[in-house]
Amino acid sequence: MKIGLSYSRCVLDIVEGRVAMEDVLVLITRTDFDPRDDEQWSGIWSGYCLGGASNAEWSHYDYNSKDDEDKFRSVSIMLWEDGKLHQPRKFGSHPARRPEFWLEAVLPNNELDRNPAAKKAWDNFQMIAGLTNVNLDKNYR
Repeated sequence: MKIGLSYSRCVLDIVEGRVAMEDVLVLITRTDFDPRDDEQWSGIWSGYCLGGASNAEWSHYDYNSKDDEDKFRSVSIMLWEDGKLHQPRKFGSHPARRPEFWLEAVLPNNELDRNPAAKKAWDNFQMIAGLTNVNLDKNYR
């Protein structure tokens, strides 16, 4: 399971197939927009893809067609509708940009064996993830 910390970089990884949607637990982003809102989406697309934003993450790639825009928006809407897009700015928080943009939500077996509370939390996490249709690595040990 992955926790993303950068909207632009994580969505790019999903669109390009480096990260599978079912492996994403949540994106905790510095954005504040609704990808279903045409006006807000237009601002995001022009900012990231067309080079309008100072970080212009997607402009380094050759994404400029309507099909490309549809791919990025579709991933964004899926994340939104699956409850996987958490935007602290919507709640008045202003998180700092972090150098890493993916975190792994995995506990090694030896830690689980030594720590019964961690084992219980991990088992509960797996149960909840299963209820939310997240694919779990059944072979992880």
